[in-house]
Amino acid sequence: MWDLGAKCWASAPAAEHDGTPHGQSSDAPDERGEKTMPVENTFFHSDDSSEDGSVQNGVREVEAVTSAWDTKSLILVFFFIYVIYTVDSMHSTMSTAFSAYVTSDFSLHSLTATTGILSSILGGLSRLPLSKIIDVWGRREGFAVMACFLTVGLVMMAGCNNVETYAAAQVFYWIGYTGIQYIVAVMIADATSLRNRGIVYGIVSTPYLFTTFAAGPAATNFINGPGWRWGFGTFAIVTPVMCLPVLLIFTLNKRKAKKLGTYTKRPDSGRTMMQSIKHYAIELDVLGLLLICGGLALFLLPFSLYSYQAKQWRSPMIICMLVFGIITLILFGVYEKFFAPKSFLPIALLSNRTVLGSSIYGALAFVSFYIWNSFFYSFLIVVNDLSISKAVLIRNIYTLGSCSWAIIVGLLIRFSGRYKWLALYFGVPLSVLGVGLMVAFRQPDVNIGFIVMCQVFIALGGGTTVICQQIAVMAAVTHQEVAVALAIQYAFTSIGGAIGSSIAAAIWTGVYPARLQAYLPPESQANFTQIYGSIVVQSSYAVGSPTRDAIARSYGEAQRYMLIAATCFLAVGIFAVMVWHDINVKKNKQTKGRVF
Repeated sequence: MWDLGAKCWASAPAAEHDGTPHGQSSDAPDERGEKTMPVENTFFHSDDSSEDGSVQNGVREVEAVTSAWDTKSLILVFFFIYVIYTVDSMHSTMSTAFSAYVTSDFSLHSLTATTGILSSILGGLSRLPLSKIIDVWGRREGFAVMACFLTVGLVMMAGCNNVETYAAAQVFYWIGYTGIQYIVAVMIADATSLRNRGIVYGIVSTPYLFTTFAAGPAATNFINGPGWRWGFGTFAIVTPVMCLPVLLIFTLNKRKAKKLGTYTKRPDSGRTMMQSIKHYAIELDVLGLLLICGGLALFLLPFSLYSYQAKQWRSPMIICMLVFGIITLILFGVYEKFFAPKSFLPIALLSNRTVLGSSIYGALAFVSFYIWNSFFYSFLIVVNDLSISKAVLIRNIYTLGSCSWAIIVGLLIRFSGRYKWLALYFGVPLSVLGVGLMVAFRQPDVNIGFIVMCQVFIALGGGTTVICQQIAVMAAVTHQEVAVALAIQYAFTSIGGAIGSSIAAAIWTGVYPARLQAYLPPESQANFTQIYGSIVVQSSYAVGSPTRDAIARSYGEAQRYMLIAATCFLAVGIFAVMVWHDINVKKNKQTKGRVF
């Protein structure tokens, strides 16, 4: 009844539907001739079901650590991971508010979406080589490097004097931020059983429940007080401090594992420094990564930059970027197919329909989100005339609701053992309904309550699908493959976010300035450039004045096209969910050692 997707894949092996990966029966004898039984109904337990075959050093290390640590260490890890999520949620929410004012300070408010395109691409695709780094070198090492990237990005944003520097800072920031989020997600997977994982992912997202309320007033105090620079600077100081406890716990327990003899370091490779550089450049497929990042950036950026060129789409720069972007993407495909010694794209995992289906849905959801969410904050400030605090609060209803609901979704998965029905029959339809209704309700002179209602629908739908797609992709693989599987999913979602930002920027820059110039009263036409470039100028005109009405009308017409596009992309996602295997997570064991 629940598995509609099975009708599309009649040849699927039955074993995958009962929750046992790799075609094994859940009650098949193990190597000792004993039947593998489900884990006892407790929370903190020792799960020794992970296979000890040829696993990479980073996976061996973390399995040794989870075998060596005690319940106290496990609880402390979860506590400090929660602290990391709290600080990260605070500065990511505040950074969104700061972003519009940063670009407005340089009179380039309409570049708000553009600054995120390249950083989204790099932040997402960097997780594929990062998955190899944390599997080969270790979780600690990758975590420390990403903390450095995040800190450097925050420092650069605090000191930037132009949009170019801010965009470069965004690249460092998003590589670090998404890298930390990714590694922490992998650490949670290392320290939990599959059936409890959704609960933990739901719990660690709960900081948004209170940072949503705190971030608005805090952002307001920074913007009206010391300025947005000190906002970024404060978190540049806090970030390294919040990361140290987790690094310390893993280091101490790694030493404990060595003393117990459960972990031994593999022999030194014997390579010279240059040989190591060459070796890891091949292993991480650096050339392939550069080709796809460069190709996507060259292809996507023109959609948000064309309006700044005198000849727009006929501009030589825009044409060159599009042509070279397509050529570079073709070269990437040719290189990966015929010349790459090691491809960073794990083709074998992409042939798994659950991994591919969940990744495609994630990409479509992010395309939709980045279209409808772009300029939403500005819409609330300018069209609905809300204060910064209220605008931040309403903009984060999605985050607030989805994080609250995620815990319930995690509990439903734990006790039912299934995840597909939640996404297919509840999460996706409700998300589509919420985004579709905003086509009519995100307009001038529409009560703000209707926008709040749509955000609640999207929050409940999104909170369901986010947990389900993460559990789906991890249930379909072994512990050794979890980091790579999550990296694939995050890469798809980040590319989806970049595409969504590009579409949003293209629609906005193609519709909004033309409508604004047409609707502005004659006395304001001379100020068109200043009005178009800054939400501070836009919101300075009195509500109800001809100029403010013209600005609001222009916003509404641009938003209508954006929301129609967002709805269409999200609706297609139902087909991606239909092809998932409905694996029983109660019978699927992955992790080793003392886990939750």
